[in-house]
Formats: sequence, structure tokens, C-alpha cells
Amino acid sequence: MIRSLGDNLVSLVKGNSDLLLAVLAALGFYLYFSYKLKGAAPDGHKCRIPGNLGLPFIGETFSFLSATNSTRGCYDFIKLRRLWHGKWFKTRLFGKIHVFVPTTDGAKQVFSSDFVQFNKGYVKSMGDAVGKNSLLCVPHENHKRIRRLLSDPFSMNSLSKFVTKIDTMLSERMKELERGGKSFALLDFSMKTAFDGMCDMLMSITDDTTLREIERDCTDVSNAMLSLPFMIPGTRYYKGIKARQRLMERFRKLIAGRRSGNRNSRKDFLQSMLDRDLLPPEEKLDDAEIMDNLLTLIIAGQTTTAAAMMWSVKFLDGNREAQERLREEQLEINRKKPEGEALTLEDINKMSYGLKVVKETLRMSNVLLWFPRVALKDCTIDGHKIKEGWHVNIDATCIHYDPDIYKDPLQFNPSRFDEMQKPFSFIPFGYGPRTCLGINMAKVTMLVFLHRLTSGYRWTVDDQDPSLEKAAHIPRLRSGCPITLRSL
Repeated sequence: MIRSLGDNLVSLVKGNSDLLLAVLAALGFYLYFSYKLKGAAPDGHKCRIPGNLGLPFIGETFSFLSATNSTRGCYDFIKLRRLWHGKWFKTRLFGKIHVFVPTTDGAKQVFSSDFVQFNKGYVKSMGDAVGKNSLLCVPHENHKRIRRLLSDPFSMNSLSKFVTKIDTMLSERMKELERGGKSFALLDFSMKTAFDGMCDMLMSITDDTTLREIERDCTDVSNAMLSLPFMIPGTRYYKGIKARQRLMERFRKLIAGRRSGNRNSRKDFLQSMLDRDLLPPEEKLDDAEIMDNLLTLIIAGQTTTAAAMMWSVKFLDGNREAQERLREEQLEINRKKPEGEALTLEDINKMSYGLKVVKETLRMSNVLLWFPRVALKDCTIDGHKIKEGWHVNIDATCIHYDPDIYKDPLQFNPSRFDEMQKPFSFIPFGYGPRTCLGINMAKVTMLVFLHRLTSGYRWTVDDQDPSLEKAAHIPRLRSGCPITLRSL
């Protein structure tokens, strides 16, 4: 065991300054926390949930980071422990005990008890990256107000202008790529498109130079989300926090400019927040809340939607029958519209099979692998004892791939959504009061993308390597899914 741990540490340290620092600090952490947490491991063994808590504080953190920094992805850590311990298991990561909840009944209990028995739980680096005022991190008393004020711009009715804008953008960019006749990484394309669409909607920023500067900083912030939180130059965490500081200063200047009279004539999300300046405190967001949530919305909206767009193409490439059925639905929509006219929200509502493709993509890709919560008091989940302070992770990936819920779960089959799904068996956006705010925008963006792709082109995937991108908190193909477009 000791030899195995040593081999793991050596492989982790090579070329990774974050982990090098962790190894050097590990002994110190152990000496300090072993005294304070000496009762944690025995308590854990009283619980019926199997698993390995490892050393105090350290636990299995190195193994988790090893999986995260591999081409297998961080979920490989979860799969391996299920083979060892069964569907329910516990572990210790970053000093906290984590239990992975693999059932619909468990998911129902946790989601239904948000803010009562459970609160949101993220590792420190993720909270530091998005900010303490982010909707992801704020306590119960602030969450309801912030969510209510942020929600209206993301309702389906409010997204009608966004549909036309993103459709025009996608149409022009795909035509340009097809004329070039060269292979391109679909992930890069979808990241850029989703990012540009979000920044236009949120802040009316369309200048390419400015967009690329913001995108570089947002990428550094995103990369810091699963890193060791030490401000040491050269580490992902250090780069991410510095990038966050630059973004906050940029947003601060943008807000000041709007208030000084330089108001953009285009109505956007930011202006809708600033128009509330004279309202009572409970009916507006302060500047820190606006800035933290701008950053959260940009990163969450870009990374998850872009990854799902990439996976939809990969899955459709492997199921030509589904691809042709989707293409026929989209061509039928085109036949009933004047040539060259952009999509409308009404058109989106006609894409019944397209919506099933989106759902099946989200089920299989699991761009949000699990949903973390913290137990606010001792409780029992699906017959398993949970202690106050433990992190419980609703394992969407395990639920979405459960053969008792989905027949042939490894097969891409949009038609499975012809039938109603069992409650809490389809949870790509979470559930309850913390359901993902961008659920409608994500679906709309994917439907517009699939419409333009399948109604205008065929494609070939030029690299079938299934390896995942290293150090990404969202599963993405390392190859970026390069494709070549051919006009119909």
C-alpha cells in the first residue's frame, strides 16, 4: 500500500506545480489535522456506508486529482470505488467526507430538502473562483432574492431575441467554415459561439478583441475551479484568482460607465439589473452581487452548453438513423419559412424530436457529473446514515446510466424520451430551488445549433479518440471533436 501511494505521488508531482506543493504540504497537514480530526475515521466506520477515508485531511484527494489530471476524467475515480465498495460509498476529499448518492430516491430526498437539511457544497477553489456573492455560493437567506432577480432574463419569453441572434451567428460562422473546407475542432467552435452569445445577451459586448480578452480570463477562472487553493505563482489557482481580479475591475468600469450616462441603446441583462438602482434593497442586486453573478453566468453558460453541443455531434455521428430523423424534422421547419429567415421561438417549439436529441445528449454526456450538498444535521438518506457536515453528492451520472432505469443506457437513443421518465431519473440541470438558472438558454442554444448543422450540412468526425481532456471539471473530448462540414 505504501509503495503504491509513493508511486502515485511521483506520477502526480511530475510537471504539476499544484500537486508538488500539495505533496510538500501533506505532512504538515497530517500532523495538524490528525489531532483535530482523530475521531472522524472511527465515527465513519460506525456508518453502514462502505469506503476508504484514508488519512485525516488528505484522504483520497491525490487519487481524485490523479483521475482529474488523466484522459479518463475525474469520474473514473468514482467508477473505480463503486467496483470496490458498491453503489453507495464514502471517501475523504480536500479534508471533507463525501458520500455519493446513486439512487432516484436519494436524489429526491436531498433535492427536496435543499436549505432545510442540506446546503450547497463546493470545494474552496470553486467558491473562490466565482465569488461569495455567486448564486452558487450564497446562503439561503440571499439565494431566493438573487435567483428571483436573475430569473426573468432567462425565461423562455425573454429568450426570443436571443434565439434570432444566436441563429444568425451560427449560420454565418458555419457557412464560413464550410467554404474553408478544412477540419476544425467543434469544441473550440462551440466554446467561442456560446461565449460570444452569452456576452452579447448579458452585456452587449460584441467587439472581438474585447471578447477574446474576457474569454482568456474566464478560461483561467474556470481552470482554477478544481485546483488546490494556494496562491503560489504558476499554479492554476493563482492564475484563476488573478484573472478573476481583472474581470471584476472590467465589470466595475462597465457598470460605472453605464451609470455615468454611457448607457447602451441595446437592452441587456446588465442594464436590467442597473435599472433597479432606486428600488428597495430586497428588489435589487448590489454591485458585488451583479459582478459575481455575471462571471458565474458566463462561465456556467459557456462551458456546459459548449460541451453538450460537442457531445451531441459525437453521439449523432454514431447513430445515423437518429441523425437522419433529426435532419428531416429540421428541413421540414425550413420548408415552411421564407428562405434565409432566422429562427424564432415558435420554430423552437416545433422541434419535438430535436428536444429528445438534446435530452439524450444531456443524459449521456453528463456535463454536470454530480450535484454537491452539505448535510446541515444528522440524517438518513435512502436508509444510509449521514452525519452533520458530510458532503453528499447526488450522482447524476450513475442515475443516468442505471440499466434499471434506462434500457441499454450506453446506447444513444433519443426515442427513449417518447415515454415519461421516472421522477428524479433525469436530472442534468438539478432539481428544486437550485435548478440550473440557464436551463432554457442551454436547450435553446443546442436546438438552434442542431437545426443549423443538420438542415444545412453533413459532417465527418475526423478523430474518433474517446480520451477526455485533462484537468477539466466538465467531460470534454481531448481532441475537441474535429469535424469537416459538407453542404447539403
